[in-house]
Amino acid sequence: MSDSKFLKGTLILTVGTFFIKFLGMIYVIPFYHLVGTQGGALYNYGYNPYTIFLSIATAGVPLAVSKFVSKYNALGQYRTSRKMFTSGLTLLTITGILSFLILYIIAPYIAPATDPKYGNSTQDIVMVIRMTSVALIIVPMQSIIRGFFQGHQSMGPTTMSQLIEQIVRIIFLLGSCYLVIKVFHGSIALAIGWSTFAAFVGAAAGLGILLWYWFSRKKYLDELLEKDTTGIDIPLSTMFKELLTYAIPFVFVGMAIPLYTQIDNQTFNHAMISIGKGKIADTALSILNMYARQLSNIPVSLATAFSLTLVPTITKFYIAKDHKGLQRQVSQIFQLVLFLTAPAAIGMAVLGYPLYTAFFSSSDLGGMLLTWCAPNSIFFALYSISAAVLQGINKQKHAVLGTLYGVIIKAVINIPLIKLMQANGSILATEIGFTVSIVYICIQIKRQANISFNLILRRSLLIMIFVTIMAIAVKIVESICSLFLSYEASRGQAIMILIPSILVGMIVYIYLSAKSGLMEKMLGKTITSKMKRIVLRRG
Repeated sequence: MSDSKFLKGTLILTVGTFFIKFLGMIYVIPFYHLVGTQGGALYNYGYNPYTIFLSIATAGVPLAVSKFVSKYNALGQYRTSRKMFTSGLTLLTITGILSFLILYIIAPYIAPATDPKYGNSTQDIVMVIRMTSVALIIVPMQSIIRGFFQGHQSMGPTTMSQLIEQIVRIIFLLGSCYLVIKVFHGSIALAIGWSTFAAFVGAAAGLGILLWYWFSRKKYLDELLEKDTTGIDIPLSTMFKELLTYAIPFVFVGMAIPLYTQIDNQTFNHAMISIGKGKIADTALSILNMYARQLSNIPVSLATAFSLTLVPTITKFYIAKDHKGLQRQVSQIFQLVLFLTAPAAIGMAVLGYPLYTAFFSSSDLGGMLLTWCAPNSIFFALYSISAAVLQGINKQKHAVLGTLYGVIIKAVINIPLIKLMQANGSILATEIGFTVSIVYICIQIKRQANISFNLILRRSLLIMIFVTIMAIAVKIVESICSLFLSYEASRGQAIMILIPSILVGMIVYIYLSAKSGLMEKMLGKTITSKMKRIVLRRG
């Protein structure tokens, strides 16, 4: 495979992933205005168990299959790749059906016990979980087809199918909510049930796109089989053992955020009721895990996209024993993710109140939780990247252990911190949990690959200094604008506060980064020159 083809595939997958994640954030704005915080909480209760079961059912298959197919294609064993694909497709169809049946049956046992007088009923949550579970029948089939194409260095089918899936899901989700509530005057619970069923409808559309790619390219793929003259026939048991070795670490690391969310779902209401805050428990959880998180996830999308393409690159340097290349790649990716994520996250925190009003509605609780929640994206981003590095150097066990330690810490301290700090305690517990994971994983990266973090730490300090200066400038502009405008008055006034605040923040951060030479080290000379011409007015 040529470097240009690799870079093209990386670019397609990175840009596509970012755009798909961005669509996943945008839809919550009209969704909020249709179902409110009660509907958001119910959606979160029902969708998160599905996310966990989906991770188990697919078992990290896209990346694992991609790695498997790429390896055996490179060895000329195309029949081995095809054999694994056809057998794996059958296996994942079975695991998908079993996952659907299990989730459907156990829904009453995993649904959080809630008091209807404070919000949603347990019966409503069970209904939503069961309607969501249907998607498990077909999504695993999607995952192995995507992995097969990625193993052939073809990223288009994955990106296009995910894009179509997301678009169809969002259209069905919003359309069904609108019809149930506005046309048929049905309940919010029924609307949320149909909106979660959108996962099945979107998955069916995505599968249709993948099947079209498969049949249109089958002739070319069959020609590859004729090139296999090795005569090697690896037993299925050996193939699946190797595939699971790749897959299990991917699935566990990918489950980190859903597991953190499920801990909140199971403990948050009880803890809030115990301190006399039961009336706002559902609302706070809805804002925390649905609306505020969607906004704060925008910077994380970039890190997620990077992590998808980072593993094979890191593996290449590690296998080749190119320590300098490995050191450079790891150092660069940590710096770049922090350089792009930190200003966005801290900027959101500073502008939390007007930002929440602009996207949703005026809410002191919403503004406060977004202010506290926004920095989470820095922790999520660093965790995604550090775990991807460990997987790239084939030290998946430590990525799993690091994730497990963080989840345990979250589970242990969540209730005490909620009782101490209310909803903010949940956010702090999440940040502490991810900090434990990041520190452990980075220690293992240093030990296992002899990677130095000295330059990363120095540059990180410089980035945070610039971010702090930027945050001060943003706060000053916001305070001045607030003398004449009020974000509480209307969405329009909130936007009028946000525009100059964000522009000043961007100019300050770009100016400091460009003048110090940091931007050139992060983004290269071409992009830096363009930024300088725009911000510093240099021709």
